[in-house]
Amino acid sequence: MLSKRVYLTFAMGLIVSLAAIFIRYAHAPGLIVAAYRMLIASLILLPIALPALKKTPLNRQNMGYTLLAGIFLAIHFATWISSLSYTTVAASVTIAATQPIWVALFGWIFLGMAPSFMMLLGVLIAVAGGAMIGFGDFSEGNAPLLGDFLALLGAISSAAYLLLGLSAQKRVLSLNAYVGVAYTVAALVFLPIPLIAGLSYTQYSLQTFFWIALLALTTLSIRHTSINNAMQHLNPTLVATTMLLEPIGASFLALFLLKEIPSRTTFLGAIVLLLGVAVTVYSSQMTKPVSKK
Repeated sequence: MLSKRVYLTFAMGLIVSLAAIFIRYAHAPGLIVAAYRMLIASLILLPIALPALKKTPLNRQNMGYTLLAGIFLAIHFATWISSLSYTTVAASVTIAATQPIWVALFGWIFLGMAPSFMMLLGVLIAVAGGAMIGFGDFSEGNAPLLGDFLALLGAISSAAYLLLGLSAQKRVLSLNAYVGVAYTVAALVFLPIPLIAGLSYTQYSLQTFFWIALLALTTLSIRHTSINNAMQHLNPTLVATTMLLEPIGASFLALFLLKEIPSRTTFLGAIVLLLGVAVTVYSSQMTKPVSKK
């Protein structure tokens, strides 16, 4: 019989699916949504990060990793949130779910963690699925290929953020300190970008700010607190795999709430891509780096 923690983890995967819907409901440019989302998150995390920084302060070894992580986090939110203005929810969220693949590939390139045959197979399956989504998206969205590309950049930058965080924490920086500093850096780096693009921070309705605040509060609390807690008590493969419920849940929500129907090719491509991600996640959890004596 499944434990309560397992059910909770499955529920988290479904709740995170709401992120793309909240962004669509906000009815604001992607850069504005991303800027406010990071600002709200950084303010929420500040009371948590400050005490953590006293216990594990920034130093020469971890500062560079943390600052660079904040920049990649800003890129992630800017590109993925903007992608929803150009392509379908199904395509955007599914492509963004390739993050584990990029973590595995970057771990191979920069950390010397050679992939197994199953991991490479998962990557190839995911690439095939991504190609199918690209072909199926020609008739969807405003500029579907641009949207797909932005979602891909979002996945890549998110993977970089996670690996830089791993490097920072290995150099004696706690998770709370790292996340708090990274989000603050991301918010500060990103704040002038909408203004440079000629956008205003104030010409939006209260409804827009409500959806942005809800986006920040729900996704931050789930990703930062619940998922990290689940990783401590459950098999990491189970947690990572259940997070693949996000694109599935988001696609169904977009179908019923936004009347957004993806093409048959996009739908099949999403299934193939998620299969590839699942294989990659499973094989990466089974492969352990060889310790050096």
